[in-house]
Amino acid sequence: MLRLLDHPPVILAALLTLVPFLWAAFCPRTLQLAGRMPVWLRLLAPAVLGFPYALVAGSNGLFRWTWLALYTLLPVLISVLLYWASLADPEQRGDWRDLLVLVFLGLAVDLRWFEPAWGPRLAIFNKILLLDAGIYGFLAIRRLGQVGFNLRLRLHDLRIGLLWLAAYAPIAVTLGLWLGFLHFHPLIPSARQVLLAWLFTFFFIAVPEELFFRGWMQNLLERRLGRVWALFITSALFGLSHFNKRAAHFNGRYVLLATLAGIFYGLAWRQERRIGASAITHASVDTIWSVWLR
Repeated sequence: MLRLLDHPPVILAALLTLVPFLWAAFCPRTLQLAGRMPVWLRLLAPAVLGFPYALVAGSNGLFRWTWLALYTLLPVLISVLLYWASLADPEQRGDWRDLLVLVFLGLAVDLRWFEPAWGPRLAIFNKILLLDAGIYGFLAIRRLGQVGFNLRLRLHDLRIGLLWLAAYAPIAVTLGLWLGFLHFHPLIPSARQVLLAWLFTFFFIAVPEELFFRGWMQNLLERRLGRVWALFITSALFGLSHFNKRAAHFNGRYVLLATLAGIFYGLAWRQERRIGASAITHASVDTIWSVWLR
């Protein structure tokens, strides 16, 4: 990984992959500018997401035209589907095309369908590129409201995030220790280590998952099923997405704890409809787990 990051093409690919994600997160209003473009250009624009694949794969000898076609055309297809959804469902009550995109993106990431395109330790490119495609499709093309994808955090986001962390932590620790899923480690890491672990988790795990499960999925389900059912269904699906994590078989203990966590993350997001708030809860839970309880 470090050797590959010494290659200028890989560094450029990392920038091209991260910039759309971070730009949308910190300058969300600029996504509205897509509406000023001709429709054909608006729908074809995300084809540029294939370029980072070409740069990385060309650097490590894994380039395949089929993968380039996938990363070029898939974001366009997502945009087309969500454009049709915006025309068929202007009230944003949820359309079958929304569901299709969510199911596809969720399965592609969780089951690691496209990770062989990247080689060892570079699969993060796949996750962020699919996230970029979803961000552009749902926020620039579909213009889905009440997502709350704005990472210019406020003090209130911190309060909400830590409040729901405090509510979930005693339940998680008690249940996790009883199930044998959690184990205390007498480790005293430096503040720098904890901060770096939290920041990495926040940007590359918590924010993408919170945007997908809360900002898009729970948000859309609320419009059809109401707040309670949307919260529990999204939390259950969030839990099931962890079925194959850190185990060669169905990891029921992880699924249970992740489902419970999803309820608290969903409540944190729902309080002000802010991804930043639930991502603070999520990143804090994962950091505490990875540093002291894994």
